Amino acid sequence: MSDNRLVYSTDMGRISQPKVEQEPTVKLFKDGFIRIERQTKGRKGKGVMLVVGIDPKAHDLKKLAKTIKSKMGQGGAVKEGIIEVQGDDREKLKGILETLKFKVKIAGG
Repeated sequence: MSDNRLVYSTDMGRISQPKVEQEPTVKLFKDGFIRIERQTKGRKGKGVMLVVGIDPKAHDLKKLAKTIKSKMGQGGAVKEGIIEVQGDDREKLKGILETLKFKVKIAGG
């Protein structure tokens, strides 16, 4: 049995397993630049911009995503250390990130 859960104990109270939080693996680049990628795969042809390479330990990704989405006027999400913004206006997104003091490159075609 791989899931070794305790079934019976003589101790009083609830039996709780310690929760293990896994930090998402983030793709960081050695040159210090953040990449803006465009992706349509698995999204029924809808374009999404991905902001890749932001260190989650140095920046709050949810707060940064909220700022980007409000300035862009578009929706999005934070998934596995990557900020997703709907649409395909990479130049505008690059300008917003540069005003927030990030070094940005547009990746892909």
